[in-house]
Amino acid sequence: MKKTAQYFSKKKYLLKTILTSKVKSTIDRYKKCRFWLTKGLWRVANNWKETAPVASRKTAGIDSMFQGLDENRDVLVKRLNAGQELYPNCDTSIWLRNCTHDIPTPVQGKIEGKIPEWLSGSLLRNGPGSIQVGNYEFKHIFDSSALLHRFAFKNGAVSYQCRFLESNTYKQNKAAQRIVITEFGTRACPDPCKTIFHRVSNVFKWGDDQSDNAMISIYPIGDEYYAFTENPIMIKINPTTLETLNTIDIARMTGIVHHTAHPHMAADGAVFNLATVPKIDGPHYCVVKFPRVDSESGYQYSTDEMFGRMCIVATIKCRWPLHPGYMHSFGITEHYFIVVEQPLSISLSTAMINRFKGDPMYSALKWFQDCPTLIYLISRSNGKTVKTFKSDAFFYLHIINQYEEDDNVVIDICCYRDPSMIDCMFVEALQNLNKNPDYAAMFRSRPLRFVLPVNRNPISSDIVNEHPYVSPEKLCDLGCETPRINDLKIGTKYRFFYAISSDVDAKNPGTLIKVDTYNKTCKTWCEKNVYPSEPIFVSSPDAEDEDDGVILSSIIWGGSECTHKAGVIVLDAKSWTEIGRAIFITQSPVPKCLHGWYAAAV
Repeated sequence: MKKTAQYFSKKKYLLKTILTSKVKSTIDRYKKCRFWLTKGLWRVANNWKETAPVASRKTAGIDSMFQGLDENRDVLVKRLNAGQELYPNCDTSIWLRNCTHDIPTPVQGKIEGKIPEWLSGSLLRNGPGSIQVGNYEFKHIFDSSALLHRFAFKNGAVSYQCRFLESNTYKQNKAAQRIVITEFGTRACPDPCKTIFHRVSNVFKWGDDQSDNAMISIYPIGDEYYAFTENPIMIKINPTTLETLNTIDIARMTGIVHHTAHPHMAADGAVFNLATVPKIDGPHYCVVKFPRVDSESGYQYSTDEMFGRMCIVATIKCRWPLHPGYMHSFGITEHYFIVVEQPLSISLSTAMINRFKGDPMYSALKWFQDCPTLIYLISRSNGKTVKTFKSDAFFYLHIINQYEEDDNVVIDICCYRDPSMIDCMFVEALQNLNKNPDYAAMFRSRPLRFVLPVNRNPISSDIVNEHPYVSPEKLCDLGCETPRINDLKIGTKYRFFYAISSDVDAKNPGTLIKVDTYNKTCKTWCEKNVYPSEPIFVSSPDAEDEDDGVILSSIIWGGSECTHKAGVIVLDAKSWTEIGRAIFITQSPVPKCLHGWYAAAV
């Protein structure tokens, strides 16, 4: 009996020694991996600094587009020291409201003015729904639980309903009453059940500990509608009831680790998106296609068949093997895919360490101010790069539109000087808006146009590394975000785009903007204390001109007394005047949303 006890004691000691050794060696390997990856990254970054484009040091570059737009900082500091609000017209609490109840049954709105009777469909919206889980709070607006909205138009009446997207992340958080999955800017609460080996095993694979909180956009694929995020999943929703149906896991199908939240819909129903795919020689940007129609037989695939036939139609290697660029949207024209690689990248070494430690992805973002933005033109016929251009460093989320004209490709983008606006969307930053004299400058954007000569170099071209330099022109002198156009004009020459203001220091930050790209002029609509969302264009039945139709925008009101109030406004797109609106008093607070889609006849 004594020998048996000694035997098991030795076994226990040996097992403990082996386990300790394995843990130590694992940690040592990760430390070495991080060291060498970081060393390699700095070598790549330093090489790019040595070859930084001459154009990035020009005085007539993108920086000049923002000169004179920011209020004197000393004036703001004096105002702050005097106890005055820095941005008295901007109410950021509209992002921080917490929806507490679904509204599954449509409620009828009070109509003011007139809603066109020909409008028959649903304005579907997606965005942050609640920053709270139990007694815990998300740190960033991009982490907020996704909330779906539906404004249904029929015979001049409008109804409203909303529902939380019941993703796996949402259900786990709700069941645990805490944040159990790490998000973009929020670390999950520690889980004592997850061992170091569990964390190690999940570093290189997509799993249940990855967020599927699809709170950015909504797009149709085939005859169905899906909520999107930048993680490689799509969540199917019922556009009538807003019920969450099932999840499509793109990562397991193709090895994609990231895709944009803004795919493109082709005229034949095919869907294209830009994804990041790891390969042996480093990460690549890949354009993936979900075909709708069989090119030979003309047979129309079901949505499930579209997913089954997904294929890569274009590939380009990321310029930095250890730092793929952050992508939120891309461009498509008749002959080209357009990939705009900004110098905001994701450090793979930091991302792996973050997954191991459970830290949020935000800290893996790295900005290289001295490196150019690269714009790739990729042939749609063979998937190969036709030409690469470079411009000064800028940050962007949304491409407005792109088209071919004569021997050029024109691309319009909502540009920022740098990615500081992401910092502005942290909950703490929003709460302390009036204590930050740099906030407005950090959130400053302008719509810029880049003209890319396909078969020649720009007239004022400084060629470094064989990439011709292009300098943009400003389309208007207002900050524009969440831009939309007449969908029939996507990828072709267009005249008008519609946006919301991104100037938090404007007289009225809740402004809807119509930009005439031909004349470089703007029209604006605003109302005190009203905050519109992304403007969506709907063509009138007898439309002849590009702007024959209406603009739909969901609206909310600022102030603590208006948290339970929501609405939708209808503007005449041509005259930019209000036609009518529907107002709803809700059981629960309604926060500001992000992106959406107009589903005709739904």
